[in-house]
Amino acid sequence: MSYHFSAYMYRLRSIRRWSLMRSTAPENVAEHSFHVALLAHLLCEIGNAMLGRNLNAERAATLALFHDATEVFTGDIPTPVKHHNPKMLSNFREMEGIAAERLLSMVPPALQGTYAPLLVPGDPSGPAGDAELMRIVKAADTLDAYLKCAWELAAGNREFAVAKQQLLNKLERLDLPEATYFLQHFAPSFEMTLDELSEDEISSES
Repeated sequence: MSYHFSAYMYRLRSIRRWSLMRSTAPENVAEHSFHVALLAHLLCEIGNAMLGRNLNAERAATLALFHDATEVFTGDIPTPVKHHNPKMLSNFREMEGIAAERLLSMVPPALQGTYAPLLVPGDPSGPAGDAELMRIVKAADTLDAYLKCAWELAAGNREFAVAKQQLLNKLERLDLPEATYFLQHFAPSFEMTLDELSEDEISSES
């Protein structure tokens, strides 16, 4: 019997993000998921090293890799559409659940216990601590969107100006110290050119 799970996951690279926006650099769900995994891992390590927390960075990165897996069936529905009214959001959540069940059916039964908590975050069968890690993943997801906006604005594309401020407000409401630290110490680099980054490295070493 063939299992189509991996073939579908690879198709996330065909799902375009920011479909309502004019972008200078197109982005797909696969690369977004990779970026969110990087950010989730870093946020956990910031929390562990600087805030005395005990977060499983590897588990957070894994959760992040799968956080938008269902979009291979639903597509990336823009936030203004998804959150237009409670009924639309409820319908979308139902669609996500159906998509997750379909993906899970494409995994061998012996592996379904592993992938169920990844495809359905908050699944009671998942390891203890996943709920807190999903808070980190949510922050990483929002951070990646914020960094996309910063990147576009730095390229002179004001299409993302309002979205950037909205995402910054959302990050502040999350009240996550790890995200605050990232915004202060890592995010500014995303608005620099390659030459500026290189010059800054040289001056830091001098």
